[in-house]
Amino acid sequence: MPFENLYSPEFRAAFAADAQAVLLDVRSAAEVADQKIEGSINIDVLQPDFTDHISDLDPTKNYFVYCRSGGRSSQACMLLEEAGFSGRLVNLAGGITQYDGPTV
Repeated sequence: MPFENLYSPEFRAAFAADAQAVLLDVRSAAEVADQKIEGSINIDVLQPDFTDHISDLDPTKNYFVYCRSGGRSSQACMLLEEAGFSGRLVNLAGGITQYDGPTV
């Protein structure tokens, strides 16, 4: 598997330990407006221009990716890997619905 699945406590700890990591929210803008993890950037994986947007990201950085329940973020991790991203790719298993950290 080209990415790791971590549940909330491990996901939060691994992200906190990596000062250079990027937190990527791949949900729709409407979902993000309701709730998000502070500091995340939003690129909707279901939009046709998703690959255009990820081409603006640094492919050598580590990405911690989440969605509502973990499915779209898994898909996004695979797309990042296919696009040549060489850093660590981490999916939030269970998505934001299972996240036990602070949100805004």
